[in-house]
Amino acid sequence: MTALDTVRPRGGFRLPRPGPALRRLGPLGTGAAVLLAAVLATTLLAPVVAPYDPNRPDLFNALAGASPAHLLGGDALGRDVLSRLMWGARTTLSGPLLIIFLSTTIGTTLAITAAWAGGKVDAVVSRLLDVLFAVPGIVFALVAVAVLGPGVPGVVLGLTIAYTPYVARVVRSAALRERQLPYIAAAWVQGRSAVGICVRHLLPNLRPLIVAQSVSALGFAVIDLAAISFLGLGVQPPTADWGLMVKSGLDSATRGQPLEALGAGLLIALVVAAVNILGDRIGREEGELR
Repeated sequence: MTALDTVRPRGGFRLPRPGPALRRLGPLGTGAAVLLAAVLATTLLAPVVAPYDPNRPDLFNALAGASPAHLLGGDALGRDVLSRLMWGARTTLSGPLLIIFLSTTIGTTLAITAAWAGGKVDAVVSRLLDVLFAVPGIVFALVAVAVLGPGVPGVVLGLTIAYTPYVARVVRSAALRERQLPYIAAAWVQGRSAVGICVRHLLPNLRPLIVAQSVSALGFAVIDLAAISFLGLGVQPPTADWGLMVKSGLDSATRGQPLEALGAGLLIALVVAAVNILGDRIGREEGELR
């Protein structure tokens, strides 16, 4: 055992609190986790469990109400609403997940680099993050759409830039604190490289905070991407997407078929609430373990 191992648990692992993970989440957190698991399972199994082709029109089912054949009725083109909700989960969730993955990766890299290098590097990165943080995320998305055209790639690029400072600012503050702890000095004295220390010791000890921040940001990314799709700048028809379904469902609601807009809007609200609950529980767990 080295001096480093006596100062900080190797690899950043801490002793977990007793009891299963679901018990630590509590009833509300467990319900949120079960809901998200069900949505993710439906997303993966949509080709198998969806009763109809989500893009196949059926004029005989246009604006039809709920029935045994179509549990949530049909939209303006007669497409099965339930099938479109199942398939729509793919685009509704895959985009935000990609945004959070990219922004977390970029933000964490910038944060650790700034905290470790300090000086002018830290000052430049901090000012850059402040500038990005001051601009609303939807502005970046609109600029990217203006350059690349309507569609998911432009929106993902814009929101990735917008969400990077949300992760980077928090991680940088934590990394600055960790940078001053004895286990970093012990590793440096032992001749380990800066990259090795950051990857093998600093990053693992920041991991719970990074996960909590990323999960919390995911809910906002779902809302932003759905809002941009609602405006017609994100996911394009005829692709099934919850934000797009809310937009098209509003017209159907005025013509006597509200289930499309209600179903898509309710799913967005439930998923965002579940993600925020989990993010809050993970954040509390991380705070208690530190």
